[in-house]
Amino acid sequence: MLIFGTRPEAIKMAPIVMRLQEEKDFEPIVCLTAQHRQMLDQVINFFNLPVHYDLNIMRPNQSLYHVTARVLEGLEEVLSKEKPGVVLVQGDTTSTFAGALAAFYQKIPVGHVEAGLRSHNKFSPYPEEMNRKLTGHIADFHFTPTEKAAQNIFNEGIKDHVYITGNTVIDALLWTSEQVKKQNDYYKQKFSFIPEGSPVIMVTGHRRESFGEPFRQFALALKDLALKYPHFHIVYPVHLNPNVQKPVKEILSGLENVHLIEPVDYPSLVWLLNRSYLVITDSGGIQEEAPSLGKPVLVTREVTERTEGVEAGTAKLVGTDRERIVREASRLIEDEEEYQRMAKAVNPYGDGTAAVRIVNILKEVL
Repeated sequence: MLIFGTRPEAIKMAPIVMRLQEEKDFEPIVCLTAQHRQMLDQVINFFNLPVHYDLNIMRPNQSLYHVTARVLEGLEEVLSKEKPGVVLVQGDTTSTFAGALAAFYQKIPVGHVEAGLRSHNKFSPYPEEMNRKLTGHIADFHFTPTEKAAQNIFNEGIKDHVYITGNTVIDALLWTSEQVKKQNDYYKQKFSFIPEGSPVIMVTGHRRESFGEPFRQFALALKDLALKYPHFHIVYPVHLNPNVQKPVKEILSGLENVHLIEPVDYPSLVWLLNRSYLVITDSGGIQEEAPSLGKPVLVTREVTERTEGVEAGTAKLVGTDRERIVREASRLIEDEEEYQRMAKAVNPYGDGTAAVRIVNILKEVL
């Protein structure tokens, strides 16, 4: 059984579901928590994934208490009925931790996909750092994306069934990239506000630890860049959270070369990443995805659990400091050598065959 509830989880689980469907030895059962709803459904439809159970827990203004309790309660009945041989959870969401805990309560083995990432700060990213760590201590099988992630798990005293597989997000990205290339004219029309040939800075920002003044500084930095480089077009799908919407719209509305758009579906995001010159983001997934497409990433966070990208040179931590964001983006725009150094760095997150490795390991250990 694969349990997940947010868009990033669905993207990263999709290659495993698709691979399991090809195997006669497995019967994959997909259980959605629907911690997110609309954006999750977009991914399910795009990858044409089966859905066997849907807990449909999402409520307006839901708290972490609510999400955790409803996932646990919903899974009690589902797991009792299905009695799966193994439960797979992915990453670091509240659905991940609650899904692992629910399986543990029924003594069902747990496989943790994308295990071992650590920022070593339990409040950043919050609550993800602790979700991932607690899941790691429940899990029986640890599918880590990199050697460093595996080492993090070893350092916490977990020695058995730790596997380096690469990250399934690269599997999903490469598959999706091929699909959107076939529909390039459709996406050019969809994003026709981007002038033909104009360079693009792709932006995302939504992390709760940045809400308030840090987010204002981030938005002011984008305004500075828009005014400094009028030939660049900044495309920013704005998260629906009011803590994001308010400062972004106050500071960036009305600038001719800044496009504040609704959140986009996954294939549109991949097309925009392909179209970009550089990416400014606080997203964990995009830190992994953009380098596979040869795009330098400036990460607007103080710490990241995805340190491999920083060490490899594909990503650079800039925090939410206005001057630093402008300085580092300007360097990439004006210094071709610096740009190429980041764009051509080797992506440490895998080669697009992580799902194959995970399924083969499951065949062996089960």
